[in-house]
Order: sequence, then structure tokens, then C-alpha cells
Amino acid sequence: MRWVILAAALLATGTVTAQGPPDVETLLARVSDRIEQYYRKAQQVICIERATVQPIGTDFGPSGLMRVTESELRVEPDDETGEAVTGAKLVRHIIKINGRPPSDKDKKDRSRCTDPNPLTPEPLAFLLPANREGYTFKSGGVGKGKDRGAVILEYSTVRERGDGKLVEDSRGIDDCFGFSVAAAWQKRKWIDAETFDVLRLEQRLSGPGDVGVTFAQQRKHNLPSFITVERYDTTIKYKTIAFNDPEEVMLLPESIETMSMIRNGLQSTRRRQEYTNYRRFLTAGRVVK
Repeated sequence: MRWVILAAALLATGTVTAQGPPDVETLLARVSDRIEQYYRKAQQVICIERATVQPIGTDFGPSGLMRVTESELRVEPDDETGEAVTGAKLVRHIIKINGRPPSDKDKKDRSRCTDPNPLTPEPLAFLLPANREGYTFKSGGVGKGKDRGAVILEYSTVRERGDGKLVEDSRGIDDCFGFSVAAAWQKRKWIDAETFDVLRLEQRLSGPGDVGVTFAQQRKHNLPSFITVERYDTTIKYKTIAFNDPEEVMLLPESIETMSMIRNGLQSTRRRQEYTNYRRFLTAGRVVK
């Protein structure tokens, strides 16, 4: 059985007052301001990430054992210049695997391929001014029903030429890969019209994308010349977290659901990440829930 590394987590926070639904450029500017502010404050917040990964078949039903990991998660902003934040990193420390503390045996277990990497980029960074190249943004109108009070921002990428790239796992796990996909993405984000907090984000491939496999990889892993990613859908939901002493409210992730359907060699999966036990570190080493 072959696995692919698929992990993501998004975070946003802030409270400001809006005069009404702004135009796209104004909306982008205000959202990026909130992201920058969050990255600067993120080192004060940690939480528990519980990730479940279920292998699935072509009928979307289970195809193998589920794996569950729990990690302590924090965000480290990338601020090399000291002037403008250009991104951030998600830092994880796994504390449980299938309900028990990690052991030396787990370091050799091929199932750890689906465990979240200790260090990954923070995906909201693409909305910062320095990282918007290649994206097209447009208004998606306003939310309806339970999403009243939200404005919708739609954004997409152009389809890249050629095939995507298959990358062997840096940890040296057999038959474990990451990949890039040469396909266009379609995304929608629901944003609070008053605070410019991110309420929900959905993204999907606009169509199947091919991943090229080198001749050396074909021979080493008995893979075909290309792999097709038929679907890759992600939905992120947020919830309000209240902190005390001092009082502060932040909008932080509640859950992330990702479904990947892959043909020709790699395992399709359904992943769910849940975020709980938010804590804030303050001066003098105090921890506030």
C-alpha cells in the first residue's frame, strides 16, 4: 500500500470594524492585515491537533486501518526583515499515536507516512502582499442563511504547464511520497464583514491533475509513468475562542476535512483534523486557557 503526505492547517484572528462590504482590493488588504497581526501574536497560542487518516477505495469506503495522531501545535511567524511578515510555519510535536505515547518502534513503522510533518508552511501566507503572484481574486458576493454577515472572496490559479512532481519522503519511509499537482485550484473564503476574520474556507482542484514519475522512481518503487489526482477537496471551519486574564477573543480553527482521490499507484485518503485545548502563554510563564 502506498501513501501520500497530505496535511494542512489554517489560522486567523482579529477584531476590527468595517463600514460595509469593501471592494476586492480593500478586502485583500484588510484580510492580510489580520493575518500579519495573527502571525505576530501566534507564538502565544498553542493547541492540540487530533488527526485521523482513513484510507479509502474508489467507492469512497474504508480500505484499511485508520490511524490517529495527537500533536501539540503552534505557529512560528517568519519575520526575517523585522518589517513585513511574509509567512509562517506550523510546528508540531506528536504526543500520541493511536492513543498511546510514541515509541522507538513507531520510528520504523511505515504507517507513519501519514503522520503530520513536524514543520510545514502555514497556508494562509499566500494572501499576504508578497505572495499573491499567480492568483486571481474576485468577489463572490455575500453569504446567505447562517453565513449572513459574511462576504465571500473567490480566488483561483491558472493551470501550470507540464506534469506535477512526485517527491520521495525526506524521512526515508518506503513508498511514502509528497507531490505537487499541475492543475488549477478553485477556492472560496467566507470573511466576517465587520472583523475580517476568516469564517470558512473551501478549496478543490478544478479538474484532474497529473503527477509525473521519473524513470528512477518507476524502477525503484514499481510505479507507473504518471499518477492522476482526480480530487483534492478541503473544508476548514473556525470557531471563536475566548481567553481570560486578560480577556481576548480569537477566531481559530475548529476542524479541517480533506479528501484525496488518487489513481495509479498512491493511496486515496480521507483526513480530519480537530483543534482543541487552546492555551495562551503570557509573560512570566503563565498559561491561560
